[in-house]
Amino acid sequence: MSQPNRPRVVSVLARWLLGTALVSWRYLWETTPLHRGAERRGDETDRPPRLPAGTVDGRVQRAEEGYGPLYHRHFRVRVADARLGAGRLIDWVSDDFKHFVPTEVVDIHTRELGERGLDVADEVLVEMPGPWNGPVRVVGRDVGRDSGCLHLATLCGHMEAGQVQFRARDEDGLLLFEIELWARPANRLVHLLYSHLRLAKEIQFNMWVRFCLAAAAASGGRAVDGVHITTSRLDPPRGAAARRAS
Repeated sequence: MSQPNRPRVVSVLARWLLGTALVSWRYLWETTPLHRGAERRGDETDRPPRLPAGTVDGRVQRAEEGYGPLYHRHFRVRVADARLGAGRLIDWVSDDFKHFVPTEVVDIHTRELGERGLDVADEVLVEMPGPWNGPVRVVGRDVGRDSGCLHLATLCGHMEAGQVQFRARDEDGLLLFEIELWARPANRLVHLLYSHLRLAKEIQFNMWVRFCLAAAAASGGRAVDGVHITTSRLDPPRGAAARRAS
C-alpha cells in the first residue's frame, strides 16, 4: 500500500467502526416503539416503480443491475398535532436534507441548490460508515398542500441499486410520513454485508428510523405508536445472480 493512501484507509476504517458502534448503541437504548415485522417473501407487487422519463442515463444504478435479492422496505410514522402540513414537510426535507439524517454517522454533500432546494436532476452524496459513499439523484419532486413526494435513484458507486421515496400526506386527521425503498445490493461485497452479516442493513435501518423521527419532530407534532417497518425480499430468478456476476 502506498504511503499517501494510508490516511484515507485509516479514516474509512475509523468511520466504519465508529458508525457501527453508534448504530448498536442507539438501537439498544431506543425508547420509541419500533414495530419491525418479520421479513416476508416478496412478489411482483414489490418491484420498484418505473423511473420517470428523461431521468435515466448511464450513471443511474437501477435495481435490475444489482446483485442478489431485491429488498422492498417501508418505514412509516403517524404524527398527531402537527403544525406543519404534508407539503411543507416535504419542502423542508428538500431544502435541508441533512437536518433529518444522523450526522454523527452520515454526512450529506450537495452542490449549490436553487430556491426550491433539491429538485429534479440535482445530485446528493451521502457519506456513510464503510468503504463506500451513496451518490443519488433526484428523479421526481411533487409537492402540494396536503401531500408531497421526493423521489431519488441511486447512482454508480452507491452500495445499493434502486430507488427511495420520501412521502407525506394527511390521513384521518394525522400527518403520515413514510419512506419506501426498493433496492438490491450493488455487488457481491455489499450482498455479503447486507444479506448475510447484516451490518449495512442495520446501519440503513437505524438511519431511516432516525429520519422518520426527525420528520415527526420537524412537523411540530408527536409520533403516534412509534415507527412501523415492513420488509419484503424478492429473490432473483434462478441463475440471474451468476449472470449478473459475470
